[in-house]
This record gives sequence, structure tokens and C-alpha cells, in this order.
Amino acid sequence: MFGNKNYYCLVAGLKEYTLDADTKGFDAKAIVEEILEELSSSDAKLVRLLYSYYDCENIIALRAGRNAHNELGNIPAEELEAELAEPKQLPARMARVVKAYATAADEQAEENEYAKGLNLEQNFERSLLEAYYEECAHSSSTFLKAWAAFDRTLRNISAAAVARTLDVAINTVTVGKGDIVDQLVRSSAADFGLRGELPFIDAVIAAVNDESNMVEKEHKIDLIRWDQAIDLAAGSCFDVNAILSYLVRVNIVARWAKLDVKRGREMFERIMAELDSKELVNK
Repeated sequence: MFGNKNYYCLVAGLKEYTLDADTKGFDAKAIVEEILEELSSSDAKLVRLLYSYYDCENIIALRAGRNAHNELGNIPAEELEAELAEPKQLPARMARVVKAYATAADEQAEENEYAKGLNLEQNFERSLLEAYYEECAHSSSTFLKAWAAFDRTLRNISAAAVARTLDVAINTVTVGKGDIVDQLVRSSAADFGLRGELPFIDAVIAAVNDESNMVEKEHKIDLIRWDQAIDLAAGSCFDVNAILSYLVRVNIVARWAKLDVKRGREMFERIMAELDSKELVNK
């Protein structure tokens, strides 16, 4: 099976990258492109699906008239406008949302096949992100399924905690459905009654509520992401799940290389140390 293909040499080769403090970062896009060249077609598709999250962000920004673009997205900035008008590169579920909202103002919108089953009263951002997470949930990668579920939950908890402090309705800021989302909406407990279900809940709540410094808050939350990326790939050697875990951490490094050069370098060195560890090599 493709998912069991060994990419040990590929991952080992990534150690040649360094974080250049003078340029405030390293070329994460080049790392992704080099990895894609070495993967099977089915594994490359999984990597592109991981990065479709940034396509969502970029399309949401474009549609809202914001001048923001994350280069880690699959779709180049110059092609985004055409994609928003007639999606051809997005995965099916996300493309359907874009098409549905594009036709929502038409008289025939209710009869349009793209709009069926979608709540078009919900804002575009939430609907597109829901479609992204749903796409990941149906992928063939065990890591990508688990990572998407974790990432959605983490973002929902953070959004719910902030909404609570601002006295904003929590059901207007969460993405997707399910027991955890229902619990976030219903519970008045400090931990939303999720302490026994989610081992990282206390760390997230503490980061959101107790840290007045926004940079420190984001750093603490990204460390939770980092550890989870490693845990979810436990048991994988250097197959596509290990590659996806590595890329999640590369994305975190890229973010901090721009926000904080010193922390970005420290995180990159942490990746390298993990790749060098005897435990990982001997798996």
C-alpha cells in the first residue's frame, strides 16, 4: 500500500536545511515542493490536502477583500480570483461550498445542486473550513484524519474560550458539529466539561485565559500542536504519516520564523534533534 512506502532517505535529506536568522526564516515552500517530487501520486495528494487549509485562508481573505496571502497554499495568488469564480483546483467538498455561495444570490440558487444540504445562512468562512475538515476526515491517511479532528477541536476550544470572555454566542464561532462542539456550546464549566475527554484542554484554556501577551499565548498553543503532531504519528516510521507530521511542524517553524526569529530557529533545531534521535531512527 502507498501509505506504507518508506521515505527514510527523503526525511534524512531534509536535515540539510538551516534556519537563516538574517532572512527571518527559511524556505518552507521549497521544502514542501521538494518533498512532493519524491512522493507517490497518492501520497502527494495527501500532502496537498494538508496544505489546502491555507488555500481556504487565502480564498476567505480574497472574498472578504483583505490583502493577505499565505504562500504555503497550493493555489498561486494570481490564480485565486479565477478559483473563487470557478473552482477547479480545490478538493470537491471545498469547491462545492465556493460554488454554492457564488450562486446564492441567484434566483435559481435553491434549485442549484451545489447548495443542497448546505446552510448558506452561515458565513462563508465557517462553511469552507467545515468542508476542509470534512475532506480530511474522508482521506486515506490515519494521521491526516486525526490531525484535522484535533486541529478543528483546538481552534474551536480557543474560539469558544475567547467568545465566552467577550460574551459572544459560542455557536457562532465554532466550526463543524459533534459532541465536543455541543459541549462547548452548552457547558458553563471552566473547562467546558471536557477535562476527562481531552488531555490538552487545560493547557489550551490556560493559554487563552491566563496569557495577556498575545505572542506568548500563540506560542503556547503552537507547542500543543507540535506535541500532538508527534503523538499522532507515533508508530509510523517514515511513511506518509511521518511526512505529514514533519510538515505540520515545518509549518509551525515557518510561522515563527516570521513572527520571532529566535523561536523559529529553536523550533527548527528541535525538528532536527527529533530526526536525529536514536529512538526514531531505530523504529
